[in-house]
Amino acid sequence: MRAEHLGPQNPRCAIMTFRPTTEEFQDFNKYIAYMESQGAHRAGLAKVIPPKGWKARPTYDDVDDILIATPLQQVVTGKAGVFTQYHRKKKAMTVSEYRRLTNSDRYQTPLYYDFEELERKYWKTRGYDSPIYGADISGSLFDENTKEWNLGHLGTIQDLLEQECGVVIEGVNSPYLYFGMWKTAFAWHTEDMDLYSINFLHFGEPKTWYAVPPEHGRRLERLAKELFPGSSRGCGAFLRHKEALISPTVLKDNGIPFGRVTQEAGEFMVTFPYGYHSGFNHGFNCAEAINFATPRWIDYGKVASQCSCGEARVSFSMDAFVRILQPERYELWKRGQDRAVVDHTGPTAPGGQGLSAWRDVRVPGEAAMGLRHCPPRRLQHLHRPVAEDGGTCRRSPMRTGSPHSLPGPGSSPGAQFRVATTGNSPEPGWTLLPTPGPSTPDLHPTERHGRSRRPREQGTQELTVQARVKRRLSGDATQHPEAQPLPTGGPSMDSRAPLSPGLQHPA
Repeated sequence: MRAEHLGPQNPRCAIMTFRPTTEEFQDFNKYIAYMESQGAHRAGLAKVIPPKGWKARPTYDDVDDILIATPLQQVVTGKAGVFTQYHRKKKAMTVSEYRRLTNSDRYQTPLYYDFEELERKYWKTRGYDSPIYGADISGSLFDENTKEWNLGHLGTIQDLLEQECGVVIEGVNSPYLYFGMWKTAFAWHTEDMDLYSINFLHFGEPKTWYAVPPEHGRRLERLAKELFPGSSRGCGAFLRHKEALISPTVLKDNGIPFGRVTQEAGEFMVTFPYGYHSGFNHGFNCAEAINFATPRWIDYGKVASQCSCGEARVSFSMDAFVRILQPERYELWKRGQDRAVVDHTGPTAPGGQGLSAWRDVRVPGEAAMGLRHCPPRRLQHLHRPVAEDGGTCRRSPMRTGSPHSLPGPGSSPGAQFRVATTGNSPEPGWTLLPTPGPSTPDLHPTERHGRSRRPREQGTQELTVQARVKRRLSGDATQHPEAQPLPTGGPSMDSRAPLSPGLQHPA
């Protein structure tokens, strides 16, 4: 495996597609590091096509009885490529009933010649009809015997959250399932705490994804504040509400660099820290997603923005990550004096100190690393709770309902769309911020849906089938014609996803 290219790669931030061999597919952390060594993280999104013969589970014939406890109807307001998306709860239905609904005259996918034509139809008719999304169903469809890239057992440093504090946040460090239909969408957002995420499309119709490179994320935020002034005034990080839909045409007209890709059944999509992404489903399908972390994420987690209105606040203590994987900076961080330089271009080094420390921590019986630093407590499964920042990891019970168990193994948009996106900003690719330590004011638990807002995509739901269940996302890549050729001799990579011409505009 070629992983020696640790300088800035992929300068045009094109979405890349990777085809690991069976051997390379064995080590998830090592392959993510390899992808970053090739510059995949600079796009904010990448596709991974598993080796031939690999399967997540032998069959999907037994999923029809899964219960979608709270289907969400997606209602939009807006026009000309700028929409606000709300959610209305619908009555429970099984996957079998949901499948029939997706094939009805009202919700079925229109006829189309290619993905480009379907994309045009999506944005042209987005203001009409209100599709229903079977989102945020806690659980997994990976077979318990699937060892490689099993979303329930990725074995990344994010596992410290459970090992250190006994915290399981549904959809963050336990998987979610998503059952989609034509037009169901996920709005522009980065992951909670700016984590990585991975999405596997188990079966069904494709998903189209859009992604803005992390080094241009601030530009998207400035544009969104202009397009959604009411939401911006109400919350400093309103994009975390996952309500803002912005078309590629509007992005291009405002000089925002972005890529697009289509994910098909059997393919993984990986999003990278502070990588804004959105997308829509082409028809009935089922995806599973979860967050994960690498040592490179830690500095992102220290400075990740938080929803200030309580509408969508999800956070947890960074103490265990800094103490175990950045011990030389721990005391500075506790005093609030650690200044993290977030480099959007630099990759995770495959043999870096952080990964080595994590391997040591994972060795059974290695209590010397402090794996039970938090006071003992009963493990709880929470629906994206808010943990307080402090010297130890602490959990706050949520008011959104009781934990779920699974049997068996395994504002109105602004009128102006063309707005300035320039201004005083750091050098592209770098962010210098003081990282809040334990002295940061305590974070308090908040309900997932604020009292003044309609429900959104976050509605934890339950499975009633003998299969394990997990969470979320998707896209297929095309490369900019002038992009730097990818190295040969390593894992096969397709690079077909060109960026929008908006990338030609400097930050």
